[in-house]
Amino acid sequence: MTTTALTNIASLVTNDPSLGDGTPIGLIQNAAVVIDGDRIAWVGESSKAPATDNALDAGGRAAVPGFVDSHSHLVFAGDRTQEFNARMSGRAYSAGGIRTTVAATRAATDAELGANVARYLAEALRQGTTTQETKSGYGLTVHDEARALRIAREQTEETTYLGAHIVPPDPAYATDPAAYVALVTGEMLDACAPHARWIDVFCEQGAFDGDQARAILTAGRAKGLHPRVHANQLSYGPGVQLAVELDAASADHCTHLTDADVDALAHGGTVATLLPGAEFSTRAAWPDARRLLDAGATVALSTDCNPGSSFTSSMPFCIALAVRDMGMTPDEALWSATAGGAAALRRQDIGRLTPGARADLALLDAPSHVHLAYRPGVPLVSEVWRGGRRVSGA
Repeated sequence: MTTTALTNIASLVTNDPSLGDGTPIGLIQNAAVVIDGDRIAWVGESSKAPATDNALDAGGRAAVPGFVDSHSHLVFAGDRTQEFNARMSGRAYSAGGIRTTVAATRAATDAELGANVARYLAEALRQGTTTQETKSGYGLTVHDEARALRIAREQTEETTYLGAHIVPPDPAYATDPAAYVALVTGEMLDACAPHARWIDVFCEQGAFDGDQARAILTAGRAKGLHPRVHANQLSYGPGVQLAVELDAASADHCTHLTDADVDALAHGGTVATLLPGAEFSTRAAWPDARRLLDAGATVALSTDCNPGSSFTSSMPFCIALAVRDMGMTPDEALWSATAGGAAALRRQDIGRLTPGARADLALLDAPSHVHLAYRPGVPLVSEVWRGGRRVSGA
């Protein structure tokens, strides 16, 4: 394997507080990164970089760890433009929401679904996302959930079984949610577990209650899938407490939290994953990131990319929203979009730029990571490296 040095980096975010300025993001000025194969071999001041086989000049740009998007729904077909347009125009809209996407996804071919996943992964990669979690949840039959995960697994290793997204409108289950829970924890789980790392449930009024969610997550855990939870998005409820009780990797949304919920997240091992794209696209109340951070909770940021409530694949956009509307500093937002996302996936090899970590990074057309929030909407990511290879940009 050859070694490559990226030199003349104006500012390097390592997410290692033992490096650089000693803050949580471990900022090094006038920095260099040495890549050996698919790993980071060395970081430090550019003037002290060791000899390497190759050297590339970063041109005074900032470098940040590749973004870790730990919550998305990319296996779908169809379009819900009219629904969004009506919502933003203040008009009533009676289409089926998630059920509309379920119908389109069931009707799509494997090739169509695979092409959609590839398209959105490539879109995210160009914006600096080097690790992407994605879920099933728009099939809601044994066949369609299993094929969604199989298709997703071909393109990302972080796949989540979300058969418990909603109770489908099929006649067999519309009036008998217990029968659907039995399917989700039985035949559907058996078919999906080989293609998934995680199991998720939408624990919310109108979806699955606390007892149903516990049964689903417990069954998944018995099959080797680790829990994560759609929790407390639309209302106060048991989702966060259940996530912490079951040692879920993350409780996602966390929009409506009691003091007890915040305390549980602060003292448990569950990451609070905030999804500002959903609040932006639905004009809902923003999650209070400041409250969680001040309590000591670990916070991640993610896009929640999906066709209904958050159709964005842009982690930089979510960083800007978190800084503007959720009380986060630029440093905190970037950490949450990188190291925080890695924590939500229980990964130590990504989300940071330190020796031994995977060589996933983004170069910005800016001298500082602060520009991600300072210049919202501007395509600042100019170059992306994943696993030690330049995969986007020149």
